[in-house]
Amino acid sequence: MGLVTCTSPASIACSIFPSTHTRRCATAHRVVISLLAAHDTRPRLLPSQPAPAALVQVALDPVVTIGMLAISVFAFGEPFESSYLILALLVFSLTFPGSAPEGTSIRRLAGDVLASWTVVVALLLVLGWATRTLGRFDQRVIFTWLLVTPVALFTSHLVLPVALSRLLAAQGMQRVAVIAGGGELGCKLAERIRSALFLGIRFAGYFDDRDPARMRNTGASEFLGSLSELAGYVKTHRVDLIYITLPMASQPRILRMLDELRDTTASIYFTPDIFLADLIQARMDTIGGMPVVAVCETPFYGVNGLFKRASDLVLASLILVLVSPLLLAIAIGVKLSSPGPVLFKQRRYGLDGREIVVYKFRSMYALEEGNVVRQATRNDPRVTRFGAFLRRYSLDELPQFINVLQGRMSVVGPRPHAVAHNEMYRKLIKSYMIRHKVKPGVTGWAQVNGLRGETDSLEKMQARLECDLAYLRHWSLRLDLQIVLKTIYVVLKKQNAY
Repeated sequence: MGLVTCTSPASIACSIFPSTHTRRCATAHRVVISLLAAHDTRPRLLPSQPAPAALVQVALDPVVTIGMLAISVFAFGEPFESSYLILALLVFSLTFPGSAPEGTSIRRLAGDVLASWTVVVALLLVLGWATRTLGRFDQRVIFTWLLVTPVALFTSHLVLPVALSRLLAAQGMQRVAVIAGGGELGCKLAERIRSALFLGIRFAGYFDDRDPARMRNTGASEFLGSLSELAGYVKTHRVDLIYITLPMASQPRILRMLDELRDTTASIYFTPDIFLADLIQARMDTIGGMPVVAVCETPFYGVNGLFKRASDLVLASLILVLVSPLLLAIAIGVKLSSPGPVLFKQRRYGLDGREIVVYKFRSMYALEEGNVVRQATRNDPRVTRFGAFLRRYSLDELPQFINVLQGRMSVVGPRPHAVAHNEMYRKLIKSYMIRHKVKPGVTGWAQVNGLRGETDSLEKMQARLECDLAYLRHWSLRLDLQIVLKTIYVVLKKQNAY
């Protein structure tokens, strides 16, 4: 069953400009250099970011990490050469370009830094083990480096953005921004500007035709005037950036405002109100020179798709080789424990909502795969004794790595649900089918965040979907490895496994 298309062209912005205003429509397209990054929660550089701030952001992680390595090496009297130089190059390739952690609180910042550093260390250990070079390093140096680096990264991410923002302001490099439109979208954008200190932008206030008392989310001090006063304010004050967040239905006001701003030097950004919707991998693109906006897109387009498939093949092959004796033992155990096939073939939705066949070791007496499928519950009488053991440690899922090699699944992705459940929940939960923009996974972000097992309420399925969509927004190879490592812990903990 096909998935409903959810990619919307940004050229819909031009639809608010009538064909009789061809010249103005062209102007509108030029200013639709959208603030996707301000609405996409993934850290990335914006066109309006000053060069010094951009340089600091991309270089911070590698400089701090390699700097801590050098300090650790010199602290124990070791020469910084040979193996340590190669290690520094590897660290640079894993940490460049750096990005601002997503956490807005100290606790979230610490969690983001620690998670990223754990993934880097895990990759380095795998490389060292594979190349048999771990013994070439002084253990005191490496142990010290592993401990002090996350502390240094946390401190630098905590202090440097504030210091950089003040430095840019002192040097006259901080840009001043105003927002045309004090609605929900404008308030969200203002909040992002205030929190993104690396941008070097000072938010001055809003312009809106509504009475300030009606704009509950904006402070009285931030209301600068009506839309007709915007051009005059920009000319008499040093305003560098204008963000238009008015609804696209406000065609006359937007056209009039663009005309009034034509003789100013401020940069103009148009933020369409389509961004009040749930964005998945939002990005800009062009078709024959016409700008389009991807509102909902798979993260695995272009090179990312090749990287994802390559990592799936490597991880699945490695895991299957390592657990092959265990697979044989489980197959024998299933056959001896109860009558029936060793493998259970399940119909599931795969990429783009197309049906696929997924393998599992049989863990039940009854094999249900019809229009009504009952999820396994605690002490479920359908589960065999040996099957209960398999499900407790998720060993029944191991054959799905074969599905990964076949290209039907990924190692990491949203877990596949029964077809009957998909058809039910797609009618009850908004955006449910977006999770099928990628291949289903053997493990996923929801499963390592306490949402493993039975979904016996709409709220639980909604929470699982939110995790799946968060994975689509934030995907990276580093996140995949983090999920794989965390899955091992969750499985050993036996959380919600029955």
